[in-house]
Amino acid sequence: MDTAPHTELPRIAVITGSTRPGRRTDQVAAWVHRRASDHLHGRAEVVTVDLADQDLPLLDEPLPAAFGEYRHPHTRRWAELVGAFDGFVFVVPEYNHSMPAAVKNAIDYLYAEWNDKAAGFVSFGIHGGVRAAEHLRLVLAETKTACVRTTVALNLFADFDVPDIRQRGTFAPAEHHEPALLRMLDEVVEWSTALRTIRAGRAS
Repeated sequence: MDTAPHTELPRIAVITGSTRPGRRTDQVAAWVHRRASDHLHGRAEVVTVDLADQDLPLLDEPLPAAFGEYRHPHTRRWAELVGAFDGFVFVVPEYNHSMPAAVKNAIDYLYAEWNDKAAGFVSFGIHGGVRAAEHLRLVLAETKTACVRTTVALNLFADFDVPDIRQRGTFAPAEHHEPALLRMLDEVVEWSTALRTIRAGRAS
């Protein structure tokens, strides 16, 4: 399902990819949203989508998402929300060498709503969260999502002020991350705009 209004600016969702209490992901997503809103002003609409607000249980649809026969109200709500966007920026921490389970679960619920759209990544962790981003690339490739090259990789110790690792701390990104973020955002918007043509042709 693709409900994006193609006569308007492309719509980009900043997906807050963790539901854990005490997470740091919301701080990073807020930074991405602020920079994206300023940088893409007049070129795209930027909206934050927090997975913690979606109330998605562990995947409970009886049929694979590729069939497009969604039975549950929470799935149909999620499909309508995702279907309204042209591109995505996933903000993800690295959990145990990969992405959080909540992100994989949210992706697995849908199929057509991800097709022929663009995605970029802002990851963080002890090693910059790069393994979470790389695993996301593999998963999204199966949903026909085009993942852009540039990734922002934030270090848990260098880009956060965390006196006590058990606490959230404060996000304080180094200056060199912003050019990469802006480059990634440009790539997402360019690909999102181009892929609209493919989706329009598919729907006609």
